[in-house]
Amino acid sequence: MSAADQTDEQMLDEVQRETFNYFIREVNPVNGMVADSNQPGQPASIAAIGLALTAYPIGVERGFITRAEAVRRILATLEFFHHSTQSNAPDATGYKGFYYHFLDMDSGSRAWQSELSTIDSALLFAGMLAAAQYFDADNDDEKKLRERAEALYRRADWQWAQNGKLTVSHGWKPKSGFLRWQWEGYCEALILYVLGLGSPTYPLPKEAYRAWLSSYAWKSAYGLEMVYGGPLFMHQLSHIWIDFRGIRDLFMRDKNLDYFENSRRATLLQQRYAIENPLRYPYYGAQGWGITACNGPGPKMLKIDGIERRFFGYKARGVPFGPDDGTLAPWAVVASLPFAPEIVLPTMRFFIDEMELKERNGEGFKATFNPLFPNPENKKAGWSSPWKYGINQGPIVMMIENYRSGLVWELMRGCRYLLEGLRRAEFHGGWLEGLL
Repeated sequence: MSAADQTDEQMLDEVQRETFNYFIREVNPVNGMVADSNQPGQPASIAAIGLALTAYPIGVERGFITRAEAVRRILATLEFFHHSTQSNAPDATGYKGFYYHFLDMDSGSRAWQSELSTIDSALLFAGMLAAAQYFDADNDDEKKLRERAEALYRRADWQWAQNGKLTVSHGWKPKSGFLRWQWEGYCEALILYVLGLGSPTYPLPKEAYRAWLSSYAWKSAYGLEMVYGGPLFMHQLSHIWIDFRGIRDLFMRDKNLDYFENSRRATLLQQRYAIENPLRYPYYGAQGWGITACNGPGPKMLKIDGIERRFFGYKARGVPFGPDDGTLAPWAVVASLPFAPEIVLPTMRFFIDEMELKERNGEGFKATFNPLFPNPENKKAGWSSPWKYGINQGPIVMMIENYRSGLVWELMRGCRYLLEGLRRAEFHGGWLEGLL
């Protein structure tokens, strides 16, 4: 059915249902590992697992999966992590309560020589805690689910992850030690700091959050002022679990702003940049935007209409300062739905009906596309990614739900660890009043 023939609710229901199926198909049911992408032979991504754990409650509410099946899947996941090897051995699953970014789909051990990732572990913990909030029945399976989720979150040693500094390290490797980067500058790490501050066992000090705030960049572009992060996903991931409407930390109180409005401005900035289209890419405009970290058609150089164009592979694309090679990500548009539905919904319809970017086999949107990169099979959309990624699919499911019902936000409002993290980060106002 054409999106033009559907109500907004019908369109959202179809996209959400089709996208949710990634977390049914691309999963090892024995251990709960979720593939990083549907490309054959890919390892699991712990961020994708965290998103799956958040998606299952939504699936229950929407009738995509039974409650019993969701509990079975989540328990398999939590039991695996509970019993997995935590050591400094190079083939372990994790260390100090954190986990390697990529894990083998079958064994669950470290894959691709990946780093012990603090941010991806944080997304995994967020998913565990969301599942624990939803599955609140007084029976053995759901009790065990809650116990396992909380115990796994409480095991993470956030103080170790600081590597002797105020801010948190990006990660660690068993042979070379900590990575050289710390989580500084506004980005998706907001959820990391809140969960780290909320830990009852190895909490981050308040000074860690203040140090992170001190690294923010406040910028003005296209008539909008905001805490800046170039790729759109930076303004979305933490918002999957935390309702930032009306609550403010020290930095935001000084700016008379909240992070929700900040993300709205980042979304509007995307559209304004695309309308101006300084690099003259095809199909950029009011309904052609969505620039974020994603895969593209490169690396390659092509001369098109007399202009030498450089195309990237995976790149953290951003606006308005780049990089930008004409690659757009429909999932990044949908994940901004709660912030700016008035521009997201028309763009979704444009992507479906005009650009033909929704898969005909019922698997939701293509992950990314580049209309400038030549493709005789689809002259409008040009190149499009042949693969889907769990880290992209999850935000579609969750942010559609937060727009429709606020389910994930409501669940996490009841999470005592999240509340403690917000309290220690000195958030005030809005729905937090009377809870802290």
